[in-house]
Amino acid sequence: MYYPNRRQEKKLQRKGFKYIAGIDEAGRGAWAGPIVAAAVILNPKVKIKGIKDSKLLRSPDRKELFLKITENAVAWGIGVISHKMIDQIGIQQANILAMKDAVKNLAVLPDYLLTDALTIEYKKLPNLAIIDGDYKITTIAAASIIAKVSRDQIMDGLDEKYPPYGFKQHKGYGTSHHFQMINQYGICELHRKSFEPIKYFIN
Repeated sequence: MYYPNRRQEKKLQRKGFKYIAGIDEAGRGAWAGPIVAAAVILNPKVKIKGIKDSKLLRSPDRKELFLKITENAVAWGIGVISHKMIDQIGIQQANILAMKDAVKNLAVLPDYLLTDALTIEYKKLPNLAIIDGDYKITTIAAASIIAKVSRDQIMDGLDEKYPPYGFKQHKGYGTSHHFQMINQYGICELHRKSFEPIKYFIN
């Protein structure tokens, strides 16, 4: 089993960077609901076992790690960009905006940003975008867990408002069940109208 490591963080700490924030998102490819990003500054003195890319974890393990990370982190924050804003500005810009909001919502201003794949400019802070960062870098993997669990909680709440669509099960992603429910009931307010195949159901 592969786990990410803190080599990159330790290298930056040796260079004098104290507060290193890992940033990642959840919900980029979903058909419905918001995109949610998280920023996390881990405490280098606290080792939390089991942190890895949220996609590789079972839901109960993600929730348990969410609690451990939020209880022990120096700081953490999330950014939420609605489906309406995604339709207005596009998923790429919405992703960047969510990441910036997550950093803005940190209680401690970081002095270095580590992001998964996307480069963001925030207060001229030095930053490094790493392909598959959530797979390789512990701090980014921690952010992926915070983003995923936070978004899942949002979608679970929205499931109660739109019960036919099964958002609690698929979280707005493009499953066959989700497609069948759209086919049966049409789209709802939460669907991203700029996404395929949602556009198909508008006409």
